[in-house]
Amino acid sequence: MAILENIRKRTTVLILIIGLALFAFVISGVFTKNNMSGGKIGSSVAEVNGDEISIDDFRRKVEVASNRYGSSGSSMMVVNQVYDQEVRNAILGQQYEDLGIDIEKDQIMNYIKTIPAYNQNPQFMDENGIFDENKFLDFIAELKANSPSQYNLWLQDEQSIIQNAKQQTYFNLVKAGLGVTLKEGELDYKLANDKVDIKYVRVPYTSIADSTIAISKSEIQSYIKEHKEEFKQEDARDIQYVYFEEKASVEDVEAVRQETIKLLDDTVEYRKDTDRMDTIPGFRNTKDVEDFLDRKSDIKYDTIYRAKKDLPTNVADTLVALQVGEIFGPYRDGDYFKVSKMIDKKINGSAKASHILISWKGSQSAGENITRTKKEAEAKAKELLAEARKKDAVFVQLARDNSDGPSAPKGGDLGYFQEGAMVTTFNDFVFGNKVGTIGLVETDFGFHVIKIDDKQDVYRIATLAREIEPSESTINNLFQDATKFEMDAIAGDKSYADLAKENDYQVRPVNKIKVMDESLPGLGSQRSIVQWAFKEDTEVGDIKRFSVNNGYVIAQMTAQYEEGLKSVEDASVTVLPILRKERKAEQIIAANKGKSMEEVAKDNSLSVSNASALTVKAPTIPGAGREPAVVGTAFAMKVGDTSDFIKGETGVYLISVTNKQDAPKLDNYSTFANAVKNSNAARVNTAVYNALKNVSDIEDNRSIFY
Repeated sequence: MAILENIRKRTTVLILIIGLALFAFVISGVFTKNNMSGGKIGSSVAEVNGDEISIDDFRRKVEVASNRYGSSGSSMMVVNQVYDQEVRNAILGQQYEDLGIDIEKDQIMNYIKTIPAYNQNPQFMDENGIFDENKFLDFIAELKANSPSQYNLWLQDEQSIIQNAKQQTYFNLVKAGLGVTLKEGELDYKLANDKVDIKYVRVPYTSIADSTIAISKSEIQSYIKEHKEEFKQEDARDIQYVYFEEKASVEDVEAVRQETIKLLDDTVEYRKDTDRMDTIPGFRNTKDVEDFLDRKSDIKYDTIYRAKKDLPTNVADTLVALQVGEIFGPYRDGDYFKVSKMIDKKINGSAKASHILISWKGSQSAGENITRTKKEAEAKAKELLAEARKKDAVFVQLARDNSDGPSAPKGGDLGYFQEGAMVTTFNDFVFGNKVGTIGLVETDFGFHVIKIDDKQDVYRIATLAREIEPSESTINNLFQDATKFEMDAIAGDKSYADLAKENDYQVRPVNKIKVMDESLPGLGSQRSIVQWAFKEDTEVGDIKRFSVNNGYVIAQMTAQYEEGLKSVEDASVTVLPILRKERKAEQIIAANKGKSMEEVAKDNSLSVSNASALTVKAPTIPGAGREPAVVGTAFAMKVGDTSDFIKGETGVYLISVTNKQDAPKLDNYSTFANAVKNSNAARVNTAVYNALKNVSDIEDNRSIFY
């Protein structure tokens, strides 16, 4: 079943890829005379302020993006990323058109010159190391003539470059209008540096139990209506499911173990080619381990020597203690039964070393900044050798400060390597000396001051592995169990939950699934289940079986949420604490009205506290937390004044200002004005786009196609 299911899924992917390929078409570029403005074909995946995004064009871009991501991203992740980019391009494109923003060929080239992938590519540089646009254009012409597939990829990049260039121009225009005055800079300085000291008493909201505050459904409803923007919800669904996982039974596990054991010893088999019974060596006695494992093991022979730390932790001690030719097993390692045979050992076969490389002009891989002669390099290396051998020397720091090698930032650390991995003289020194030895060797790369940090034994181990898989009988039984549960659940004689409990199945709820979700907790990528939940004819209570990787899911839709305002039940988690806090504040103020600060403290078993050096930009009261309303009120008061009751974040406050300290005046506030301007500019790209998106009319049709 599992194999057939995988074939079906791969077939679907192949059909999709072929279908997408049929939609693909060659796009033209600014550097060619072809026209990009072809008409839109077919249905739209989205409509943005009346402009359609063609599903055909969209599919082609998804295909290109999928090829670039490879296996690193899920199909829906790619779809959603392309969709977000297309909506962004549409919204901003409308702005470009309204403002008359366009990009000419020379502007595109100027933008290309700012992209490191192009301007730092030696292929496009002249003899002075400067980007040469003629070389770049010749390269594009060469692609067009001799490499159509690469040229088409360039055309995709070109369109992205055009969009980015327009976007840069647009946002630069917005940023140009973000002037900040010196007065604004002064205000920012004062908000951060003016200070106030207060004396206060705080009656915490926790002094009144939640259970004593009754909030009605109508009060919650009224709050929701008054704060509609905070309680908007998208279409969503709740489901619950039972997962029938295809996994090996106890009997299956034992069967695989016995199969593994049978492979250890010799067997006598009839050979048709010789017409006689022959002894076939088992894993214990075979002379050709590689051939045996290629035929009999689910994991092929690994000839690499490995250190103890690279072996399975639970059996590493046992494995390294084996004599050459000795076997251990069978033992379980994850989803396999394994038997391991020691093939060879190398004592101190792996070493860890650090080095300081001193190269000279002309040595292999020497950078352009290296100007010293070979003689000068040798002299410097000898000086560093003497330094490194001193008792109090810190080799790591010497390497960081002096090494010309790429390992310099890591203190010269080269990690572990096996014999033969390094050039001959380097290798011979490391493997011919004891741990702790520091010496000097010469290679084509330069002079190396080497410190041998550690050595460890390595082992070549051959492992016979047999995967633990569910048997055909187990898979058939699982199918029958899933089918029976599905039929009984649909029959409705018992509730879904009761039926699952009766059969000792675990019911897993998944709440607030969105229409474009793909992954479900406990199941991973399950787009088909999400699509079913959002079908028009799927109703609350409906049940459906799905074939998934390694098993089946029997899902039931349990709730449906329409786009609009949240219901009282859904919003109450957020609203109840807010209304309770408001009601508690009213009770606290009423109970303490007319009292002095000291009386409030005494009557509520509290103490009067002090807080100093509070600022508007950091409105945190030690021991109480962030209280912007309290600190803001303090700055509006005069020294010696006592406030009315203030509804804070954590309680009701009564405060008195004991001191105010204005920040020292500065001769010029340009530094702070520039900081405010830069901060505002940094938010432009995101803030402007989000504002445009919020007022755009966007019709999302992704769920129709994906």
